[in-house]
Amino acid sequence: MKNKFKFLIKQSLMKKIGTKWFKIANIIIAILLIGIFNIDKIITFFGGDFDNLTTIYVVDKLNVYDDFVSEFNKMALNLDMKDYKLEKSFKSEDEETSTLENELDKIVLVIDKENDNYLDGKIISYDEIGTITKQLINTSLNSLKTKIVIEENNLSEEEIVALTSPVNVEIKTLNPEKNDAENKEFISVGVMMIFILPCFLLITLLVQMIGAEVNDEKATKSMEIIISNVSPKVHFLAKIIASTLFVTIQGCLFILYALLAMLVRVIIGGSISLSLSSGELGEIISVVNELGITSLLVKGLPIIIILFIFSFISYAIISGVLASMTTSTEDFQQLQMPLMIILVLGYYLAMMATTFEGSLFIKVISFIPMLSFLISPTLFILGQVSLLELGIATAISGIFMFVIFKYGLRIYKVGILNYSSEKLWHKLFKSIKVKN
Repeated sequence: MKNKFKFLIKQSLMKKIGTKWFKIANIIIAILLIGIFNIDKIITFFGGDFDNLTTIYVVDKLNVYDDFVSEFNKMALNLDMKDYKLEKSFKSEDEETSTLENELDKIVLVIDKENDNYLDGKIISYDEIGTITKQLINTSLNSLKTKIVIEENNLSEEEIVALTSPVNVEIKTLNPEKNDAENKEFISVGVMMIFILPCFLLITLLVQMIGAEVNDEKATKSMEIIISNVSPKVHFLAKIIASTLFVTIQGCLFILYALLAMLVRVIIGGSISLSLSSGELGEIISVVNELGITSLLVKGLPIIIILFIFSFISYAIISGVLASMTTSTEDFQQLQMPLMIILVLGYYLAMMATTFEGSLFIKVISFIPMLSFLISPTLFILGQVSLLELGIATAISGIFMFVIFKYGLRIYKVGILNYSSEKLWHKLFKSIKVKN
């Protein structure tokens, strides 16, 4: 019996990972991930302008070019903007403007003074320029104007420091539960992207896969041959284990492809992050450490992994039971709808976890099996539930898994060899009451 059980698991697993569609799909996924991580390099290769510099020709009528360059570079450095080049123009405004036609990477900036204003600027371009570029130039000009005002009024060094230094604003929240709200919201988004979204996608794949496989065996009548050689319990267990192993392998492959994509980016000379500067990345790491996220993950990760396994198996059990009740893939698609609604509900509740901070509602939901694997880890990392409560949610999910397997197996025994929808629900509910 043990050899048959292993054979069924191996056969079911190979039926999934040994097919051409699995190999082709994973090649496509790997290519897509590498492409997404290196999208800027791809666009540049096909003529994109990621590496093109925007040249700003400064027509300086006030002899403040050097000071403007200093202020501009300072602002650009703070924003990590490196795709600008400043050049001093020795032409008149009209002469410089006449060279702009069809020049998309060229801007003319005229620095002049009108009326009693200390400084005025005029930005001239052939096409519309981006908001960030406008703000960068405006901020630099305003900073330059402040510097000119200070110098013309002969302010002392102490007065200049007092005038230009930023205002110190201390934010004090008396309610300790409300501290670091923005940081926690940021962390919740990170948890969703790293843990929740991949698990959501993998369970969706798991549900669809079991339904398709069971219905295929029923449609081809191979189910009768299998059940004549092994018990429904062995067949059911083999399906659950094989399917869970498959999504685990697929999840590991996703991680491998992401690492490969980052490696490719490093090899071709790109930075790891498309949107984060090194300073911002350091700030994120600092926030994670300040909130104790790293230590929380170290403590809770083993329990979280067990919770994920229990939840994956639970979804596999229910999917197998639902599939056994149907006679076609179309019927299974309709029958699985409540299961998918539960999954989507858990996903959105996890995504809005910070909105329910301190709420008894979200805490209670975090203990409900089939929802807890999405919500409990998020709440734990946000500090809204303790390690003990995470463990309780995991224990409840484990108990739920054994209960639905016990009663689901009774339904499975009746459903897999039933090819008629007539009085099916009556037969199935009756089978729950029958002891093995």
